[in-house]
Amino acid sequence: MQISTKLTVRLAAVAAVAAMALTGCTSASQDNGTGSTGGASQGTAFDPTSVAKDDALIALLPASVKDKATLTVGSDTSYEPAEFLAKDGQTPVGYDVDFAKAIAATLGKKAQVQTADFSSILPKLGSVYDMGLSSFTITQERSKAVNFISYFNAGVLWAVQKGNPKGINVDNLCGKTVGVQTGTVEEDPDVSGRSAACVAAGKPAITIVSLKNQTDVTTRLVGGTIDAMSADSPITRNALAKTNGQLEPLGAVYDSAEQGIAIAKGDLAFAQVVEKVMNKLIADGSYMKILDTWNNAEGAVTKAVLNPAAKN
Repeated sequence: MQISTKLTVRLAAVAAVAAMALTGCTSASQDNGTGSTGGASQGTAFDPTSVAKDDALIALLPASVKDKATLTVGSDTSYEPAEFLAKDGQTPVGYDVDFAKAIAATLGKKAQVQTADFSSILPKLGSVYDMGLSSFTITQERSKAVNFISYFNAGVLWAVQKGNPKGINVDNLCGKTVGVQTGTVEEDPDVSGRSAACVAAGKPAITIVSLKNQTDVTTRLVGGTIDAMSADSPITRNALAKTNGQLEPLGAVYDSAEQGIAIAKGDLAFAQVVEKVMNKLIADGSYMKILDTWNNAEGAVTKAVLNPAAKN
């Protein structure tokens, strides 16, 4: 797989459409994702009542959803801070959850976000779910079976201790100790590939510390037992925000890819309305307010696009 189009590997294959549904997030990602702290990433909770109902957009809704009081949204709530469970272990929270609420409020409805196995969401669009909001990376293969509205960019972002006391350089990691979450593309092929290149050049290999939970990787970095960590950009930003200034980003985000809100292929008219809703939320500031709440404004897009060209 390529880093540029699938960020962490939620390896959950099912036949036909579900094969297309392999995510931009990981399987290891997360037993409660990054070792979820149950909402600790959240600042002031987003209030969906702050979003005004738009009668003009409501008038454009197709019959399939027009008379529904509630939009049902499928989400694999294991990917903090995009979608995960609050301290009660039941309530979905995160920026994707807030986007679902904002979309529904604009259309005069409520959103019911249901926790689902990631591989089951896309095949059930149009029958069980009105929308899928679960950090779906937009790929050509998935786009053949569902409509996507782009709304977020995510890539790979490194972090080191504040001030980079060990002088870490992403382009010269030979002999260094790097922490990654098990099963992610940061582990393989990215860091493993960098290590192989070191060995091929006659230099010391990278010592790769692979841990099941991202919070454990972050803790190791804060404590100085690893030199750097690599993770998906939303995950790293979340870690930076939750460690009280003890960490800082190393370099810029790379291998960025668009993520999309998924809607059944047969519901094009509804997808067109959601595209308009997202662009309204971008224009009125609600969109950025949500991302600011979850420390991920850097992943913002300036325009939501229905069925954008995918990288692969």
